[in-house]
Amino acid sequence: MNMISPETAANSKRAWLKILARYKKPDRRRSAIELAITLIPFVTLWALSSAAYSYGHWWGLILIVPAAGFLVRIFMIQHDCGHGSFFANRYADDWIGRALGVLTLTPYDCWRRAHATHHASAGNLDQRGTGDITTLTVAEYRQMPWRGRLAYRLYRHPLVMFGLGPTWIFIFEQRLPLGMMRGGLTPWVSSMATNLAIALGAAALIWFVGLGAFLVVHLPIVILAGSAGVWLFYVQHQFEETEWANDTEWEFQHAALHGSSYYDLPPLLNWFTGNIGVHHVHHLSAKVPCYRLPEVLRDYPELRRIGRVTLLDSLRCVKLALWDENRSKLISFREARMAT
Repeated sequence: MNMISPETAANSKRAWLKILARYKKPDRRRSAIELAITLIPFVTLWALSSAAYSYGHWWGLILIVPAAGFLVRIFMIQHDCGHGSFFANRYADDWIGRALGVLTLTPYDCWRRAHATHHASAGNLDQRGTGDITTLTVAEYRQMPWRGRLAYRLYRHPLVMFGLGPTWIFIFEQRLPLGMMRGGLTPWVSSMATNLAIALGAAALIWFVGLGAFLVVHLPIVILAGSAGVWLFYVQHQFEETEWANDTEWEFQHAALHGSSYYDLPPLLNWFTGNIGVHHVHHLSAKVPCYRLPEVLRDYPELRRIGRVTLLDSLRCVKLALWDENRSKLISFREARMAT
């Protein structure tokens, strides 16, 4: 039985923090099962794809697609580990996160630090730049020289945002602790240790299956998973009715609840993405394990109406690129041009 009425919760965003505290505790047995049913199919699909290539059964490479889906899910488990919510044991979460980071090509400790900054500042116009997608206001864009505007338009182009960008980030950019060079020894240890583990793992796989099989199988899996991950992160914050505010007006609960979307995906996609589409709830309380997020929506269905973006709606989000401070919404380049 709900201890706080929906009416009270709707009128007080802070009430949600008390509500969500009931969902923070993970079931460690369930967490272990979730990890197993994600890793085992991924390894199996990878091996079958490699065998299909080696024996000339090219049609078998279609298995790369579900393998990429499982890699996305691996990243979502790593994501929960970064929040200390998967096993609720910092030692276990951190070392599992670091191990999974080898598969996702993501130095765990670097990512965790940047992601914590994102959670602490999402929707704050005065604290943009760490762990988020670069978003300019209409005024900032208009004040830029033409070279800057061109660079921003290229950055926002779908081919770059969801194709070239993820490939660059996961394969190249994350090999160095960019943006954290002065952050002490930890970012360097995280990056270099992850790089070493990736190199050793790649060398072992190449020795077993050959360079050709490794490149044909693993690179597409990483690229597909990376593109899907960036797409999810984009839709979670880059939707028309999102919320941004200056530092003096920014408020955590409001930004979490209204600046993050509820990406209403089909059940299968929800599973592969670790329910990360319930992003407004996740931002309100990052300690809720991914597999408990649907429980929150089940018990408090009014949350389904806040920031809801369907699969079809999300396709329309691609054109959004600038924050219009006058209308408090994200708009397209075309809309900004017509407003001049």
